[in-house]
Amino acid sequence: MPAAPRIRPADLFSPEDWAPFQSRRAWVGPLLVAHCWGVIALAVAAGVIWPILIPLCVAVIGARQLGLAILMHEAAHGGLSSDRRLNDFLGHWLCAVPVGASLNAYRPYHLAHHKYAQQAEDPDLVLSAPFPVSRASLRRKIVRDLTGQTFFKQRVLLPLAALRGRAAGTATDDHAYEAIVTGRSVAPFLLVNAALLAVAVAAGVWWAFFALWLLPMATWFPMVTRLRNIAEHACVEGSATDPFRAARTTRATWWERALIAPYWVNFHAEHHLFMHVPCWKLPSLHKAVRARPPGERMEVAQGYLSVLREASAKPAA
Repeated sequence: MPAAPRIRPADLFSPEDWAPFQSRRAWVGPLLVAHCWGVIALAVAAGVIWPILIPLCVAVIGARQLGLAILMHEAAHGGLSSDRRLNDFLGHWLCAVPVGASLNAYRPYHLAHHKYAQQAEDPDLVLSAPFPVSRASLRRKIVRDLTGQTFFKQRVLLPLAALRGRAAGTATDDHAYEAIVTGRSVAPFLLVNAALLAVAVAAGVWWAFFALWLLPMATWFPMVTRLRNIAEHACVEGSATDPFRAARTTRATWWERALIAPYWVNFHAEHHLFMHVPCWKLPSLHKAVRARPPGERMEVAQGYLSVLREASAKPAA
């Protein structure tokens, strides 16, 4: 099985230039987790106080639920804390479990994606290989996300299929990505969400759990997760052979960072080049790589809309 092509930091940087990207600050990862939950809490409070803002709050909370998944991803690389136990506690219980994932299941899956990025053995290849699709096909996918159909498949049908598969002694890997990211932490997910519901009931706003936590998770979160997956790897020519083109970086405006791509997830080409650089250093890494001639080969999109145009450019049948 051929591994994805790689480069070493020394191929681009002097030891002095590379040193800033190796350093870590112990407080940044926990602060990012606190920030994510703080934004969610403020958006919930805004929706409770001013119900007219609920549609906006759903988008903000759904994007921060993706933010929790992104910080779980950071923990999978050991990036939330240099203390392994703290890193895994934050990544699992405060990031993964609330959105239905499992850090322990996700980590080996995701590291396999890095090892075999865009090769036949890449477990994430199924997410990018179908593109480009037609506009009608992409529209149907987004409609399924925003109407809760994707959520129902991931949170109800896949766990039930997994249980049936275990009972029958057979594997159920047809939807490996969804099963690992959203389907293998059912009991902890229900426990944590029951606790969140209890908090809402105790506060006298039981409905807020459904309107301002479950609804974003069932609609906006699947949709922006799909946009993230498309933007990262779909339709990047040469992605299987050139390490500088293994993924796409997407320039994001402030509102895209707020509603689609939190915590520097849009800098994905840099992440694949040097996966152990903390996420908060990716913007400066982007500038440093692009300043060197090989960095000019990177795929850089000017926004998520331009990515969607490219990903839906296949003529309708």
